[in-house]
Amino acid sequence: MNGKNFRLPARRLATVATATALTAGPVVLAAGPAHATGDEGRASAVVLRTGLDVSLLNKTVNVPLAVSLNEVQAPQSAEKETLTAELNGVDGGKPFSVLSAEVASSKATVEGGKAEGYTNLAHAKVHVPGLPLLSLIEVGQVTSKATCEAGKKPTASSNLLGDVTVLGKKITLTAGGTTNVQVPGVGDVRLDYSKTENTSDTAAATALELKVSVNPLKLNVAEVEGTLTLAKATCETPAAPEEEAAPSTEPAGDVKPQGEAADEGLAETGGNSMTPYIAGGAVALLVAGGGAVALARRGRS
Repeated sequence: MNGKNFRLPARRLATVATATALTAGPVVLAAGPAHATGDEGRASAVVLRTGLDVSLLNKTVNVPLAVSLNEVQAPQSAEKETLTAELNGVDGGKPFSVLSAEVASSKATVEGGKAEGYTNLAHAKVHVPGLPLLSLIEVGQVTSKATCEAGKKPTASSNLLGDVTVLGKKITLTAGGTTNVQVPGVGDVRLDYSKTENTSDTAAATALELKVSVNPLKLNVAEVEGTLTLAKATCETPAAPEEEAAPSTEPAGDVKPQGEAADEGLAETGGNSMTPYIAGGAVALLVAGGGAVALARRGRS
């Protein structure tokens, strides 16, 4: 009877200790795989892009000269290497060669948290209507590169190797500067070399950007106005990967199940396997002592 009265609270203590460990104890979290939770990034590259207006025969015929060569975009990584660009309808119905080159490649990639655009143009000649024999511009080699990587500052750069000739004139360019070329009886060209733009998450590099105004001998046979871009690359930074937390399959600490025996429950509260026996002995001594006291009182009376 006394043993049951003592062991019932022990079981209760074991249950309370176990529940406390399950609800208030520390939880171990295991880091899950990294996942990109935002935009995957973008990149683009183009060898040649024109935005020119061509007026023929004293402006009686207007033809937009909109040409792009080797223009690629990512996330779907792509690469192109077409070496010529032609335009129809401005040279008596015959194809007109706008650009020819020995190397004309562009590449755009987005992978591994990095977006990158790259262009390479070498030994190239650009012509516009009205000047079939004189190149608007000739370049030895120009490259542009834009790189945007998660967690890093975007970068953009352009490089020039070899000579640059505009309307038959060999010129010297300054990175980030503007050069004006005027040829009497032919036209004017303004060049911007190595134009770069950077923000916190984007970058763009243009090797050469030309603003063109050509009217050979001012005969109004073929007047060309507009812009022309050579070797441009852009990028947009992908979203940074985030670590996703997942609970561990194993709880922290040595937690006993709720149905554990009373002696083990007591161990959770600070006792050990000998505690019930020691407690039982103490009760027996208490009962024996009580009996001895009663007998002594009876003897006195």
